[in-house]
Amino acid sequence: MDEKDILEIRKQFPIFKQKMHDKPLIYFDSAATTQKPQRVIDSLSSFYANEYATVHRGVYELSMRATDKYNATRETVKKFMNAKSEEEIVFTRGTTESINLVAYTYGETNISEGDEIIISEMEHHSNLVPWQMLCKRKNAQLKVIRIDDKGELIIEDFERQLSERTKLVCIGHIANSTGTINPIKEIIEKAHKFNAKVLIDGAQASAHLKVDVQALDADFYAFSSHKMYGPNGIGILYGKKEILDTMPPFQGGGDMIEHVTIEETTYQHSPLRFEAGTPTIPEIIAFKDALDFIEEVGLENIYSWETQLLNYATEKIQELSPIRIIGTAQEKGAIISFVAAEEHPLDIGTFLDLEGIAVRTGHHCAQPTMEHFNIPGTIRVSFGIYNLTSEIDFFLHVLNKTVQKLH
Repeated sequence: MDEKDILEIRKQFPIFKQKMHDKPLIYFDSAATTQKPQRVIDSLSSFYANEYATVHRGVYELSMRATDKYNATRETVKKFMNAKSEEEIVFTRGTTESINLVAYTYGETNISEGDEIIISEMEHHSNLVPWQMLCKRKNAQLKVIRIDDKGELIIEDFERQLSERTKLVCIGHIANSTGTINPIKEIIEKAHKFNAKVLIDGAQASAHLKVDVQALDADFYAFSSHKMYGPNGIGILYGKKEILDTMPPFQGGGDMIEHVTIEETTYQHSPLRFEAGTPTIPEIIAFKDALDFIEEVGLENIYSWETQLLNYATEKIQELSPIRIIGTAQEKGAIISFVAAEEHPLDIGTFLDLEGIAVRTGHHCAQPTMEHFNIPGTIRVSFGIYNLTSEIDFFLHVLNKTVQKLH
C-alpha cells in the first residue's frame, strides 16, 4: 500500500474537504478519536430517516429490521476479535464504562480485603481510577509495574509483584501517552500461572493491531468504536463466557431481566444482563460499517502504513532541536509524544492549530507517566489510515519554525 492508495481511502472521509484557518486540515489526533468515513455517517443518517425503531421488544417490521442489524454488529465484533461466542460481547458506552463494569461486577464479588490488583505506571486514568476506587472499597492493595526511560514495562518488576494474592492484572495494550506496545500475551501467561484474571485496555490497539482474544487467552478486553472510525458512545467489553455468567448485573432496568415481580427479579444471561435500558441503536448499527471499512482496508495494511508514517516522522523529528521524544520503546504504535525544551505544549499546539494542524497537548489522562518523565505534559501526534507523508513534512516545517520562534 502506497500514498496513492491512501489518497483513495482518504476520499471516503468528508471532513478533509474543509480547511482550518484557511489551511488544509491535517488531523494528527487519531489516538483521541478517529474521523469517520462517509459510510458510517450515511448509516446513522439513513437509520434515523428510514429505519428507526427500538430493538428486541417489537413484533412489527421496523423493529425486527432494526433488531437484525443490531445483532449483526455483535456477530461482526465476535468475528473481529475471534471470540468463541456472541454471548462474550457486551455493548457499553465506551472503554471507560467497560472497565468500570468489570470493576463494579467482577471486582465487587471477587476482590476481598488483602487481595492485590496490578496495573502499570503507563495506564490511562480510565484503567487506573476504577481500580483505585475498588481497592478503597475492598481494602485491597493496588500495585504498580514501573516503566523504564524508554517507556517500556519493566517485566522483572511485574514478575516480582505477582503472588497468590494477585487477583487482577489490568494493562493497556498500547499506551496512549507514548505509543508503547506492551507484551500482553506474555503478561497474560505470567498472570494466569498465579490464577489471576487479566483485563486488557485495548482502546489504542483495536484499530491498529489484529486482536485474537482466544490466542491471547485474555479474560477481559475493552475498546471503543470512536477510535475505530465508528460512532461515539459505543464500547465493547469482551469477557470469557464462563466469567461473565458469574458476574452480577451492572445496572438494573429494562431488557436485562428474565422475570420481574415486586418481590424479586431474575436476570438474563450475558451479554444482555449487562445491557440495561434502550441501547444506542443507530450507533451500534453504524459501528458495523466502521468494522467493515477496517476489514476492507485490512488491519495488516493499516498497521503497515501507520508504521511507515511513524518511522518517517520519528526520524525527521529527531533532527529538530531542541525536540525530545518521550517514549522510545522498540515496539510502538503510531503515536509520537515529545517536548520542546522549556516551551509549554499548549503554546506549540496553538501555533500548530493556526496552520491547520490538529495535535493533542497535555498529560493525555496519564499523569503518572508524565510524573515518571518529570514533565507536565507533551505534544502528541498520532496517525490514522488517512494521513500522508506530505502532511508530516508540512507539520515538521511548521513545528521547526514555531520552536525557533518560541525558543
